Amino acid sequence: MTNPVQEHYQKYPYPRYPLLASVPRRDTYALNLKALWTRFNRNLPREDPRILIAGCGTFSPYPFAVANPGTAITALDISERSLSRARLHCLLHGRRNVSYICGDILDGKSIQGEFALIDSYGVLHHLDDPVAGLMALEKHLMPGGIIRIMLYSRYARREEESIRRALRLLDITTPAAARKLLDRARPGSRLARFLSVADETGTDCGLADALLHPRVRTYRIDELLELVSRTGLRPLLFAHAGAREDVAGEIERLRQLEKERRSPGNFVLYLGIASGNTHKTGLDSLIVLNPCLKSAIRGFTPGTIRIPARIGLENPPLGRQERGFLGRFAEPVYRSTLDRESAEEVEKYKKLLFLLEYYP
Repeated sequence: MTNPVQEHYQKYPYPRYPLLASVPRRDTYALNLKALWTRFNRNLPREDPRILIAGCGTFSPYPFAVANPGTAITALDISERSLSRARLHCLLHGRRNVSYICGDILDGKSIQGEFALIDSYGVLHHLDDPVAGLMALEKHLMPGGIIRIMLYSRYARREEESIRRALRLLDITTPAAARKLLDRARPGSRLARFLSVADETGTDCGLADALLHPRVRTYRIDELLELVSRTGLRPLLFAHAGAREDVAGEIERLRQLEKERRSPGNFVLYLGIASGNTHKTGLDSLIVLNPCLKSAIRGFTPGTIRIPARIGLENPPLGRQERGFLGRFAEPVYRSTLDRESAEEVEKYKKLLFLLEYYP
């Protein structure tokens, strides 16, 4: 039996970034395994933890490899063409800690072993059975491990889904045919406004992914929570733009927005399984700089550094004073040695994932 999603990505591997496109390591700070593990577990991962990118597309292995140069990464995708481009991108940039597997999340044979971090960004909503897909990933998550998912929000995808359904009704199945029709959109119309802000439609692969995909699901927040409840996973943190740090508070905020048929964007959520780790009271913790930021903070980059937000919170510009403070933690510092003002600053940067706290 043919898989329409596999056929789609064989024709239109996505995304279509230039092979020479590079990413500064500081911009990958939210992909660093050590940072994420300490954020949710307050300790360091065991020796030789692994990362799985489940549905890697053409690009994700590269920034993950930049963020985790000493970590074994497995990149899984259903499309051989997507994997080939992902492999080539990594090789051109000297990233060799990634292995590549062409396979299906649901086939039960493609994934082997346990992983400390599993990334499945923009994948589950394309599966025939998203619950089975998430349960399959859960089976390969080590205790204390983390899964990041992105799912389409019903209201963030409202325009795309209206256009996608219309194109299917018109039996338009190629980017060329779709573009010919879309280019005739009346100026000032909803369609014209959508096309003016939808950057991904500028390439055939992007247009195909946005408007010609054969299988798409969208979710309201309670449908997302129902999906998660079918597994043994629990929500740890929402990471879409503007998300509240408190999970319960963010869920309530999203419900209120949906009453107005609004959404802050697609859902980005970290999930995990309770690790059973406990810490003795009275132990002193260590504070250390996110490994991805070391060269930027301690280097000779002139002026102010601006790091794109990756976990929902806006990042402040890092001038000389801010970089000086963060540079104090290039090597681990015991919390007990901090004065009150420094401890408050540490809390701010911990929320941003710039500083990590863990028990030795």
